[in-house]
Amino acid sequence: MSTSAKSNDREEGLTFQPKFDSAGLVKCVATDAGTGEVLMVAHMDDEALRKTISSGEAWYFSRSRKALWRKGESSGHVQRVIEMRVDCDQDAIWIRVEQIGAACHTGRRSCFYRSVTQGVGGARLSFVDAEKLFDPAKVYDR
Repeated sequence: MSTSAKSNDREEGLTFQPKFDSAGLVKCVATDAGTGEVLMVAHMDDEALRKTISSGEAWYFSRSRKALWRKGESSGHVQRVIEMRVDCDQDAIWIRVEQIGAACHTGRRSCFYRSVTQGVGGARLSFVDAEKLFDPAKVYDR
């Protein structure tokens, strides 16, 4: 099969063919199914992707720990998958989730709690929607 035929099947066909990177991972964006708010971006390996599909809960692969993890296994702040989509060339996953509690390991609802703006001397950060829903020191073994 020619490369263009494979590409066309991946882009236009109905066969799920996730394209993992050289580390065996695919990026996953999780958004709140009700509000559309971006909650987090993480990675999935083949096993995390299969477990997410079969269980209906979000599973990810931690690059720092080099381990599979179910969202909320330590904190109890799980993500119930409402819908999963794949982008045009199947190298990114989007899951719309019902987020129970906080999505971010810092204790915040979303990992995107800082705004980037132009300041004197360059870009600067400011907090937005940064209220903590839990104390990470009390939830995670550090």
